[in-house]
Amino acid sequence: MDLNSLSLDELKKLQKDVDRAIKSFEARQLAAARAKLEAHAKELGVTLKQVMDDTGAKKVRAPVPVKYRNPNNPEETWSGRGRKPRWLTVAMTSVGAKMEDFAV
Repeated sequence: MDLNSLSLDELKKLQKDVDRAIKSFEARQLAAARAKLEAHAKELGVTLKQVMDDTGAKKVRAPVPVKYRNPNNPEETWSGRGRKPRWLTVAMTSVGAKMEDFAV
């Protein structure tokens, strides 16, 4: 097929046909993979839904208690995890305060 000899409309139609063929191919591949996985799960005596169900895997973490508080604004707190908040960094550099000065 000589693409240079095709008109713009023919090229656009060809592009749509190729896109449709790619989507169809991907759908068939996905269906085949799903069938293989279902067959393997059946051999193991479980369903694919049971294998993929991860509701029990989610853990709820308890909130971390506050360890540091801004004396100028008590609403600004920090648990000591992650990056230091800006208010703490500014206070430590400008005033020369220590971390212990902000401990709760």
